Order: sequence, then structure tokens, then C-alpha cells
Amino acid sequence: MLLVYDGTFEGYLSVVFEVYKRKLEPTEITAKEHFQHTMFTSKEEITTDFDHAERVWKGLQQKLKPELNQIPYSAWLSGEKGIEMALLEYIRQAFILPLSVEGNFGDENILTVRKAARRVMREAMRVLQFVRFQCTLDGIYFSAISPEYDVLPLTIKQLQNRFADQNWVVYDLKRDYGFYYNKKTSEEITLADKSFSRSTGAMPANLLQEEEGFYQQAWIGYCKSTTIRERLNPKLQRQHMPKRFWKYLTEKKR
Repeated sequence: MLLVYDGTFEGYLSVVFEVYKRKLEPTEITAKEHFQHTMFTSKEEITTDFDHAERVWKGLQQKLKPELNQIPYSAWLSGEKGIEMALLEYIRQAFILPLSVEGNFGDENILTVRKAARRVMREAMRVLQFVRFQCTLDGIYFSAISPEYDVLPLTIKQLQNRFADQNWVVYDLKRDYGFYYNKKTSEEITLADKSFSRSTGAMPANLLQEEEGFYQQAWIGYCKSTTIRERLNPKLQRQHMPKRFWKYLTEKKR
């Protein structure tokens, strides 16, 4: 049986609830946007139920160690093929094993979930390191980036703490959505007017505050003046700062 959900994490947890409640044995779980109809597979679409999703999530949090609480969500954010089924097995074992599910190193599904979560969390850290803002005419700091995975939800809390006194937008160019923070709360948005570059996220000069160009040049000058050419190591730099992020970095626009 193929189970289809709406593509949200709450929708996925609703699927998990139905699997347990009705003792289902799905052969595949997929988001509606990825569903491909076949003649030989029975399909059922599971409606998102936030109460059911919350019950599953709370139960899972009680079974996992505090330091492992974000692994299921992070793995799901990877969007990798087959991750929903691997995560279902991870959750099943988390509920039935007397010890931590992370200790079961011989299970392929657990390893799949752990590795996916690790890749996603690494990418989230890179976004936090390489995010660069531009101050627009209306006083909103704007940053656009294209992470390999859907990691913005994992970065928002830290960005709120770091830039608590500013209005800002962080936008995922690849997935066409972002978050707007108004100094109090953040909300998910999709921009209808995409005045920024779709490749680099740069705003045109006429939409930026007059001082923005000066600050960007000052930052470029600072980075250039502190560079010790004799100690340049391009290979090591690419390891710590993947080249795919360079087009978003002010200091690389020399």
C-alpha cells in the first residue's frame, strides 16, 4: 500500500499515527507533490490531523534522549528518496526498544536516518555561518541563499537570537519560500515580487539603503586587508566554505 500525505512534517506524523492505529503495512510513503500514479499500487491519501501529529511527536520525544530529539525532523527535512519509510522504522524501534534507538548500529534504517540528519544539520550550520544580509530601503535586512537541503526551519531560532533587534527576511531561492522576522515573531512567507537576483540573491542598488554599498565595500576591504597571501590554502578554504556558497558572500565579490 502507498500512503500519500500533504508534504508537511505534521502530515507525515499523521501518517505514522494511522499506521499504528490501523496496523497498516505500507510499502511506500510519499508527499503528494512527488506521487506518481501507477495501475498496480493501491493508494490512500492521509489527511493531516494536528492533534494526531502532536501525540506522535510528544510520544517520540519521551522515548528519545534530549540530544537526539531533532534527528527525526532533521532527517525528514532531507527530502531524500525513501527517507519516509526509513524514518517510520526508526520511530517504530524508538517506541519498542528498551534502550536508545541510536545504539542499534546494525539496523540499516537507523543508519540511514542518522546519516540524513547529520547531513541536514551540517547544512543548517553552514547557512548560519554564510548568511549575509543587505539592508533595503524599508529597513528590512534581506538575505537569500540556496541550501542543498530544506534547512531554514532549523536556523530561524538562532537567527532570531542573533538578530533580535532587526527586521529581516531569510529566503530559500531553491524552494521559493522564506521567513520574515519583525523583532517579535517570525512567519513563513513566499515573495510575489522577486526583485532580487534569482542566482545570487543580490538586491538591485536602487532598492538598497544608500549606506549599504559603503558597508559592503568596507567589509570587502577588511577581509582583503586581513588576508595573509603566504598562508592562503584554497583547498582547505573550499572544505570549510563550499564554493557553492561563494556567490552569496559579500567578501567574495571583489
